[in-house]
Amino acid sequence: MHLQRLSLHQFRSYEHAELEFSPGLTALVGRNGQGKTNVLEAIAYLATFRSFRVSTTDVMIRDGAPAAQIRAEGVRRGDREVLLEAEISRAGRNRVQLNRQRVHSPREALGVLRVTVFSPDDLAVVKEGPQLRRTLVDEVMVAGDPRLDALLSSFERVLRQRNALLRQCGGRLDAGAALTLDVWDAKMAPAAEAVMQARFETVTALRPEVAAAYQALAGMEAVVDVQYRPTVTLGEAAAALASSRAEDVGRGVTTLGPHRDEVELLLGGRAVRTHGSQGEQRSFALALKLGGHRLVTEQVAQPPLLLLDDVFSELDPQRCDALIANLPVGQTVLTSADRLPCAAKADVVYEIDNGVIGQVAR
Repeated sequence: MHLQRLSLHQFRSYEHAELEFSPGLTALVGRNGQGKTNVLEAIAYLATFRSFRVSTTDVMIRDGAPAAQIRAEGVRRGDREVLLEAEISRAGRNRVQLNRQRVHSPREALGVLRVTVFSPDDLAVVKEGPQLRRTLVDEVMVAGDPRLDALLSSFERVLRQRNALLRQCGGRLDAGAALTLDVWDAKMAPAAEAVMQARFETVTALRPEVAAAYQALAGMEAVVDVQYRPTVTLGEAAAALASSRAEDVGRGVTTLGPHRDEVELLLGGRAVRTHGSQGEQRSFALALKLGGHRLVTEQVAQPPLLLLDDVFSELDPQRCDALIANLPVGQTVLTSADRLPCAAKADVVYEIDNGVIGQVAR
């Protein structure tokens, strides 16, 4: 979906707002705290039906309002018009409509709009624990094939049930609990195998894309690698669950599986998390997103919408110029608290001041 227009109602700082987007580069400029990131959050929500900033949705509703509405108009292949709408409610269930038809589950609308988001918080993907890196890989997986979202949800559901049973055991496993645990293990093993296989294939395909993106940003040759390190060997999930059962019961939690996997980020053969400079870590974080963007573009034969939130504040001038020079083909929306770099040739520029959006250039 190529995004043409966006309407917001009672969303975050906006009582009502409307924007039109260029097929190329659209820029949102203004001081910090004026609502630029809110626009990107709204766009990204329509792609994933979750926020890239917070874990709960009610905070996206304007103070005092019962619900927020997001409406996006655009076109898909063959110039087919698309209308994608979401309502975020404080009390009831959130709703999604596609071409004025309500979908039973947001999952049915995954893939209508695809986005790649980079924000300053994404530096944590490089610097912090493995959960964020697993999430990044999973996001690329689902963007390339939305059906994998159901696979991840199925594994997480079984994991929650197994962990609940382990907590109930209180460190002791009687015959009844052992029989129930057998049932959950029989469900978890194939789900774990499927998740690990999908992640392995994604990381394998992602590796050269990240390396190319990093070298373009850094402007120099570098040995860049991404390695998937599962806690369980592919094909041996059932045996691993059986061998770890005593420890799982004692600790009251599932100790092995995709939820404990690591994705290693290497620069020159060393972990960039512990050995990389700030500039190298920022470049690697951005290269991960751009690499995923390139991979999804290859998989679906159409580039996702690229959302860059205040990215220039995180990069030195050389890397800013390199990023602009290597922006992927397709639609990009970026925010900036300062003036845009000279190399950034925006087709449309909006200035945002205290929730008021004014178009200042075309």
